[in-house]
Amino acid sequence: MITSALFPHAAKWTGRRCLQALVALALSCSVLHAQQNGLRIRGTITAFEGALLSVSSPGSGIVGIELAPDASIVTTRLITFADLKPGMALGATAVKRADGKLVASEVHVFPPGNGIPNEGNRPMERGEPGATMTNATVSAVVQGRAGREMTLTYEGGMQQVVVPENVPVTLPVAGDRSLLVPGSSVSVLATVGAGNRLTSSRVQLGR
Repeated sequence: MITSALFPHAAKWTGRRCLQALVALALSCSVLHAQQNGLRIRGTITAFEGALLSVSSPGSGIVGIELAPDASIVTTRLITFADLKPGMALGATAVKRADGKLVASEVHVFPPGNGIPNEGNRPMERGEPGATMTNATVSAVVQGRAGREMTLTYEGGMQQVVVPENVPVTLPVAGDRSLLVPGSSVSVLATVGAGNRLTSSRVQLGR
């Protein structure tokens, strides 16, 4: 509700002007949130020239991001399910099946010593309907005739996750700027500066 305390002339405004004011306020709040927390940009590289990385992001078009001189480039390498050990921190994208267990579509190990980002189990913002992301610690790993399964624990909960044979298990490794070629998928956490200029110190390449 638009109050007279916030907008003293609101009574004279038309519905259209009120809507424009609300949109402007929402955009201002979005920019402030991005400035404070960073803006996650996912998409495909269209160009990389000098320090400017151009990314085609669904819903946003072509986005230009200036990389810091010391920006880290992170890629991944495949490991095996047998490489997973209790105590490892990882993230698993999965969908729950009828018996309550999660069936993974992707598993990625977090770098040792970096902690667990967004620890817990929560719905995915995008992707397959019903998909969840579990960021947790491996407490048990079982591999046998019945299949491959791991138990993930996090503060306040636990999930049993089935990992089919064809599901990739990846480990992050350091890369360099030669990997930033058109067509590569990336995830970039950017900082919004003056004039909505985007900068970043880390680029995560897709598998």
